[in-house]
This record gives sequence, structure tokens and C-alpha cells, in this order.
Amino acid sequence: MSGHSKWSKVKHQKATTDAVKSQSFTKASRGLTVAVREGGGITDPEKNFHLRLAIEFARSVNMPKDTIERAIEKGAGVGAAAYETLVYEGYGPGGVAYLVVAATDNHQRTGSEVKHQFDRAGGTLATPGAVTYQFRKNGVILVPKTGRSFDDMVDMVIRLGGDDVIEQDDVYEIYTAATELSRVKSQLEDEGVVIELTELIMRASTPVAPTDEIRAKNDALVAVLESLDDVQKVYTTME
Repeated sequence: MSGHSKWSKVKHQKATTDAVKSQSFTKASRGLTVAVREGGGITDPEKNFHLRLAIEFARSVNMPKDTIERAIEKGAGVGAAAYETLVYEGYGPGGVAYLVVAATDNHQRTGSEVKHQFDRAGGTLATPGAVTYQFRKNGVILVPKTGRSFDDMVDMVIRLGGDDVIEQDDVYEIYTAATELSRVKSQLEDEGVVIELTELIMRASTPVAPTDEIRAKNDALVAVLESLDDVQKVYTTME
């Protein structure tokens, strides 16, 4: 149970630095709205796990409580545009595979923006299904390292039925099966573990290690895609 991942390095940093950016509020708000709509209109986070995750993310970027509540109301149909989730598949520089998850009320606008950025970077959009098989859905939980050794955390995660633990500078990344995320999170909390962030992600089945030049080009593409208002998440097969 060890390895390398930049997921927490990116997400952990974004959770603090994006708090001052209105863009992070836009993404969090859309995430809340979509979670309610795709959860059948259920506004109770105890009965809608995706909404619970969306609320946790909104709180992590310091979104005010009343703003969260308004976004949830919009998802329930109170005066809002009908946002829905779209997934774009593509290849970046060097053949790195991408999944780009968007929440949009305008397919044409979002598709055009995403395609433009791939074209600019020398990549290309792919047909549905061309890339998805290179990823698997996982749950990931960020836990501060304070007070627990790596071996202790591994032992706990194995006992609770988690899949993997990766040690980063100041957090542990705990990976679970997507269907087990809620249960493992709850049991970790019962053990007194502080949870910093919980999320469902698409994790590369076989990560690739590009050259420094190719990595830099893909990092730039990821950054510009994430800057688009409609884009919620970007996943790649890079290590």
C-alpha cells in the first residue's frame, strides 16, 4: 500500500488557494445543483451521498452557508438553469489520456471551449468510450498525517476494507472502491480520524510517466481546462 499520486497535492492546495476565487464558488455551486438533480431531487445529504460530497467541497472552499443552500434549492428546481453533467474524452500532448467532467446548461458552448483548448495544446477530443476504459472509479479520502504513522494508517485502512494508502508530505490519500467510500469514511470518523476531504474520482488504471517536456505541456492543458467555468474536474493518466 504505497505509491505516487499528485491528486492530493493538487486538491489539497486548491482547497485552500481557490477559496479566494469566485471561480471555485461557481464550480462548487454547479456541483451542488447537479448533485441534487442527479440524485432525483433529494436535498437531504444524509440520503444523497453525492450531495454530501458536494457540500463538503463547497465548505472546503469556504462557500457561505446561505450560498450553499441557494445552490441546493436551484438543484431542486427553484429558479435555476438545468445544469447536467457531461464527460469529454481526449488525448493531450504525448498521447496522455483525459477525462474532462463538466456541468453545463449549454452543450455547444462547453464542447466548443473544451475542443478549442485541446486543439491549442496539440491534443484532440476522442469519441465516447475511447478513453474511459483507461480509468476506474475510486473513492479517495484525505487525512492529515498528524499523530498517525503510515504503518498505523495502513493497518487501519486494511481492517476497514479500504484499498490503498499513499503517503504525501502532509496528508495520507486513502483509496477505496467507489461503492465503499461512504462506509469507509464513516468508520474512519468513528475511529477518531479527522477527514480533510472526500471525493469520488476517476483514477488511471495504468498511469504513464511522460518526459518533463510532455508533462509540462499537459500540466498547462490541465490548468487551462480547469479554468473554464463549466469544467468541474479533469483527470489524466499521468502519474
